[in-house]
Amino acid sequence: MPRNLSRYHRAMKLETLAVHAGRRIDLATGAVTPPIHLATTFERAPDGAYPHGYQYARESHPNRSDLETCLCALEGGAEAAAFTSGSAATLALLQTLRPGDHVVATDDVFYGTRSLIVDLLGSWGLESTCVAAGDPTEIERALRPTTRLVWIETPSNPLVGIADIAAVAEIAQARGAEVVVDNTWATPIFQRPLTLGADWVLHSTTKYFGGHCDVLGGALVARDASERLERLRQIQKSGGAGASPFDSWLVLRGVRSLACRMKTHAENAQRLAEFLAAHPKVVRTHYPGLEDHPNHDIAARQMSGWGGMLSFEVAGGREAAFRVAAATQVFTRATSLGGVESLIEHRASVEGPGTRAPEGLLRVSVGLEHPDDLVADLERALSSLG
Repeated sequence: MPRNLSRYHRAMKLETLAVHAGRRIDLATGAVTPPIHLATTFERAPDGAYPHGYQYARESHPNRSDLETCLCALEGGAEAAAFTSGSAATLALLQTLRPGDHVVATDDVFYGTRSLIVDLLGSWGLESTCVAAGDPTEIERALRPTTRLVWIETPSNPLVGIADIAAVAEIAQARGAEVVVDNTWATPIFQRPLTLGADWVLHSTTKYFGGHCDVLGGALVARDASERLERLRQIQKSGGAGASPFDSWLVLRGVRSLACRMKTHAENAQRLAEFLAAHPKVVRTHYPGLEDHPNHDIAARQMSGWGGMLSFEVAGGREAAFRVAAATQVFTRATSLGGVESLIEHRASVEGPGTRAPEGLLRVSVGLEHPDDLVADLERALSSLG
């Protein structure tokens, strides 16, 4: 925290925390922007100690510490760990488990997460069960004495499903399991899972935290200090998965404007969702801000905003979806999300075999352009369907 603000940070609004948490005035120059510390090793004191708290950059470094301080404050956690990517953070948390341990995951989690749980660590001895998204009773039925983690993503990718975080946490923790929430799409600006009972929050900081499609990163925030957190730190240190100085600096720079960006993302997405929901060529629009979303009421209870991500299905399946995406001019046909520019992609072809995305579905990351231009662009693209 900057100078004398640390004692007050719990009372601060998120907009203020995003600007100030983790920010330090450079003592050598007075610079208001922290420098990038590229050093890999740090000087010891005559007695062999490390008076500044840093020994070797694989373990920690000032830029990563600043970012972790910021993320921890935003999510309201005890500690945060910044990684090289969201997948690296996911893998490290899963590696705190042991062969024979069991994970319950909803079937709409990010396909890369599902692959790590089932394909990669399944061969190592990790057991898992996938259950219907948004249904706490399904999660309860899937729990075993060996269940250690329940993994949910809300809103989910790409079907924008909503899970009841508080209900899932109550069920899982009563049986001794911890709850992980992928909060990448909502960010703490619109949703704070730890305050709803979750034990861990996961982020791909590549997305909205970075905000400009120019940095790769991931993070985990723990609600409490624990033995699992210590194992996670050891795995991160030994495996060399900590975020680099420059990447940490870029993500922290992006966080400064997170609150105002998220508000515009959400306003634009709501406008676009309402347009798509009324369009005759669109079969279905997935967005929690629409009242006909199946879990709109749950989203309204646990979110303060609907977010900047949506997906929609067009009549005609895969061929029609490709035609619409190819006809856009303002939207860029590309993977990823959370940047200032609007992106559109056909998720089924990206995810490949095992995808849950319908062939006619296009996922949209709504950027910061004027909403009139975004609506006009999709209107032109949809007219290509005749």
